[in-house]
Amino acid sequence: MTSPSLPFELKAALDARLQGLSRHEAAARAALISKTYRDGGGSGAIKSATDALAYALARMPATYAAITASLNALREIRPDFAPESLLDVGAGPGTAAWAAAEAFPSLKTLTLIDANEALRALALDLARGSTRPSDLTYKKGEARAALSEAGPADLVTASYMIGEMTERERRPLAEAMWARTRDTLLVVEPGTPAGYARIIAMREQLIARGAHVAAPCPHDKNCPLVSPDWCHFSQRLPRSQAHKQIKGAELSFEDEKFSYVVLSRAPVATRPARVLAQPVVAKVEVTAKLCTSDGLAIARVPRRDKTAYARARRWRWGDAVMEES
Repeated sequence: MTSPSLPFELKAALDARLQGLSRHEAAARAALISKTYRDGGGSGAIKSATDALAYALARMPATYAAITASLNALREIRPDFAPESLLDVGAGPGTAAWAAAEAFPSLKTLTLIDANEALRALALDLARGSTRPSDLTYKKGEARAALSEAGPADLVTASYMIGEMTERERRPLAEAMWARTRDTLLVVEPGTPAGYARIIAMREQLIARGAHVAAPCPHDKNCPLVSPDWCHFSQRLPRSQAHKQIKGAELSFEDEKFSYVVLSRAPVATRPARVLAQPVVAKVEVTAKLCTSDGLAIARVPRRDKTAYARARRWRWGDAVMEES
């Protein structure tokens, strides 16, 4: 599986652009941009090259880790999937393109779409001179309008972007993205109740259009979780010194919470159960919350079943696990 850490080339490119930039200024800009996102302002606060770089330094590592975790889940369920083309909607600094290029060496063409010129310029600058991603085209424009002019792709991605839209805007965007999906669509959102709700709404909408869930769900049925519970996962990633300075953080790691769905044109042959929370490992048994083909279940694996117990002890939040027959 692909590492959640930024690829060496990308990290080196970001570090090179940090030279001469005030860490204090970058941290202040990143904090303001984060607040704008939380307040529903989207990428509108990113207007300059400094803004774009501050945003990338603060958020790119975590976003990359969440997208990579989602792509790893896809690869586990469909190890034969070898897309040759990528279409990334709301591409920002190109994070998903880098993650997809690392996950799928089969990719030959990458098309990115975003309306923010500062983020587009940074993405092209970061990709310049690198071996990955290669054959990259970045189109500037509003998502739906740009999608109408884009060709279909084997893999279509949209990460951390549908939350910037109203519900009225999201439905036609989902239709447009699905229309451009030749094989598989991945949508990633923050792992909050609101982010999960957006994922579930799009999931339901596109299943009605013939889509099949590849991950994380082991079924195409309604989500069995009931509020205040929600489906989300966590990916731990290391923080570099620059990352800690920009975020004003002390810990050497970060846990990114995210929700996602992978939708495919064709039904998936095997869909394992999914671990929905970190299992509780005790001397007597392992207890795990699972989403199964039959709905929500609490698995209790007793220690007396040594083989099953040893296997369950290795379960982690987000893992796909085979259901007992």
